[in-house]
Amino acid sequence: MSEAAGEVIRVLLADDHPVYRDGLAMLLGSLPGLEVAGTAADGGEAVARTAELRPDVVVMDVRMPGLDGIEATRRIVADSPGVGVLVLTMSEEDATLFAAMRAGARGYLLKGANQAEIVRAIVAVAHGEAIFGPAIARRVADFFAAGATAAPPHGQVFPQLTPRELEILSLIAAGRSNTQIASALFLSPKTVRNNVSTIFAKLHVAGRAEAIVQAREAGLGGTTPARDTGSPTTGSRAGAQGT
Repeated sequence: MSEAAGEVIRVLLADDHPVYRDGLAMLLGSLPGLEVAGTAADGGEAVARTAELRPDVVVMDVRMPGLDGIEATRRIVADSPGVGVLVLTMSEEDATLFAAMRAGARGYLLKGANQAEIVRAIVAVAHGEAIFGPAIARRVADFFAAGATAAPPHGQVFPQLTPRELEILSLIAAGRSNTQIASALFLSPKTVRNNVSTIFAKLHVAGRAEAIVQAREAGLGGTTPARDTGSPTTGSRAGAQGT
């Protein structure tokens, strides 16, 4: 997806609060490069409307009646892997954050985020990046750093990966971009992209954020570079499929 080429990011908004949902729809619809393809009032409707409308990004609330946002995200990622999900919620709970990441969400913002932060996050998710609000990024960093203290030997984790794939996954878990990985391993960017796609397929993950969770929980990646910069913290840009 390239805004420079005049392409428009199509967004589906899923939130059970009509005032917030409609206000956000009006705001985003007034901005260049964004189009509100539709809205949904609950998770079930979000899944159905995603299949119908094929947006580039679904902006997803978590706590909704019927099907919640976590399960809706899981179904959307499984059915429409090219669609990125950005969670936009009031929930600051770690359990909700990591459940969303495991479900395949590419980003997580709190509803206190301003217009610029939300727009940046939508654009990042449309380009396959992992993105978190500043406060969320700090907690992700703390979680990963704590989980990395008892790292098992590499040979005992992810036996389905080749040594090269495991090396690349470790660098992904450390927050390195595809370009940085290519430089570190003396590989072409295309080779790295192909390896990353294969890794995601073998791990059965939808994108970078979910792969990072699995890798860090397994002890890969050392300390994470995620930090509070005063704006949403992004992972590396890697194409519309999150590779």
